[in-house]
Amino acid sequence: MGLVTEFREFIAKGNVIDLAVGVIIGASFGKIVTSLVDNIVMPPIGLLLGGMDFSKLEWVLKRENPATAEVEKVAIQYGAFINVVIQFLIVAFVIFLLVKVVNQLRRAEAAAPEPTATEALLAEIRDELKARPKG
Repeated sequence: MGLVTEFREFIAKGNVIDLAVGVIIGASFGKIVTSLVDNIVMPPIGLLLGGMDFSKLEWVLKRENPATAEVEKVAIQYGAFINVVIQFLIVAFVIFLLVKVVNQLRRAEAAAPEPTATEALLAEIRDELKARPKG
């Protein structure tokens, strides 16, 4: 079998296409969550804390020397890290909710199996006997 034919069969499998769609949607969802955190969640928190911008928070290890043209500043940017942690928590929570819904759907499908033909017939007979007047 040729390499091109084998590659075509590999790509045509449903799981590969599903995975590609999942990766693309996941990347887009990541951008949405980043925008949500940076533009909606963090500004009110910064306002409540005196107008600070979390993405700019840093611990400077070595300051910039204005006498030189080089960039010499070395800093630990913990504000950006806080934003990424919040983004992660939002994504993890959404995934948790999604998995919870899928698990509930699976349990509902497994809990109510279709009755067999005999069980359906017996249920009809039971219902007819209940419907008859006593006496």
